[in-house]
Amino acid sequence: MRNVIVAGTGAAPFTKEAADLQRIAVDAGLAALTDAGIGFGEVQAAYVGYIRAPVMTGPRVMKEFGLTGIPVQHIENASATGAAAFREAWAAVAGGHVDVAMALAFDSLSERAGSPANGRRGMGRNSLEGAILPAAFFAMWAQRRMHDYGTTADTLATIAAKNWNHARFCPWAQRRADHAVTAKEVLDSFMVAEPHTAMMSCGVGSGAAAAIVVSEDYAKRLDHSRPQIKVLASAMQSERYTEGHVFLGPVIGPSRMTADTAKEAYEKAGVGPSDLDLVQVHDAFPIEELVYYELLGICGDGAGDDLVARGDTAIGGRIPFSTDGGLIARGHPGGPTGLAQIHETVVQLRGEAGPRQVADATIGLCHIVGAGSVCIIHILAR
Repeated sequence: MRNVIVAGTGAAPFTKEAADLQRIAVDAGLAALTDAGIGFGEVQAAYVGYIRAPVMTGPRVMKEFGLTGIPVQHIENASATGAAAFREAWAAVAGGHVDVAMALAFDSLSERAGSPANGRRGMGRNSLEGAILPAAFFAMWAQRRMHDYGTTADTLATIAAKNWNHARFCPWAQRRADHAVTAKEVLDSFMVAEPHTAMMSCGVGSGAAAAIVVSEDYAKRLDHSRPQIKVLASAMQSERYTEGHVFLGPVIGPSRMTADTAKEAYEKAGVGPSDLDLVQVHDAFPIEELVYYELLGICGDGAGDDLVARGDTAIGGRIPFSTDGGLIARGHPGGPTGLAQIHETVVQLRGEAGPRQVADATIGLCHIVGAGSVCIIHILAR
């Protein structure tokens, strides 16, 4: 496998409103090409991710960049769609099939918010997922945590407030407050599914993100005035059967899946949790971020609450999480979310994040779960 460099990234602003998919996709793709300093004619393969766009939207969008004959592949893996597209682009370059690949993802869920695909929720009325909304699953997860470890709603609100405040300084974030958000403000917003309030819930809307990955040799032709970002590891796993296994469904999935995927990623990258400078996770609700502190090995079981209390996971703390606001505040349009994590991490590792910059960041981890059934982790380094 060859070394792979992230030559460029870009994002169209994440918004609450519905958006023209073609326009925002092209905006994000052109931003990534410009960031890489190359033209579309150099791209040799494209992996296009979206969840709810019509069939063949990917090839149609790619035509807007140019008719160059490159292979265009549609990728879909629920919330992990963007990360899966990035992984396919990485694999194409790492495997020597191409020297330059584009990963592009986009979605606009706003106009269909509350209207599940095919008129149903989840797997249908005979499935638990067909009867219970995602917010309820995450609320039950939070209640179990509160029972087992004494976690409080204040801790969950503190995580959400942190992410809202990170998003204040992220130009592509959906929820950019005009003031410093407090945990009390988060708790006082209307209740969605106890203990999660509206300000603890991910922002659904529209957005697009893209990345250009290249071989190490190709990267030598590019601008060397700023740091190059290398993909140290790409790992993807699905559920494993264990004795007494319970199929938790397409919302949260088993905890072991994240722990196993992280173990694979750390081994491939040759680093451990203590080497990370920043982390992006699938934080649709703050209970997820809290649990992932532990599943990623940042701290021991039940110790995540102490990290929050000390401010360790805020910018300026020991290991900042969700530095662009995460799913809660940057937004979660579905398809592009995983690529938005890559974009933010690249910006951070280059030292170009402005007011939300993590000091001396050299290694970042991006984690995302797709419908509770797959987990993808990438580790990037300057």
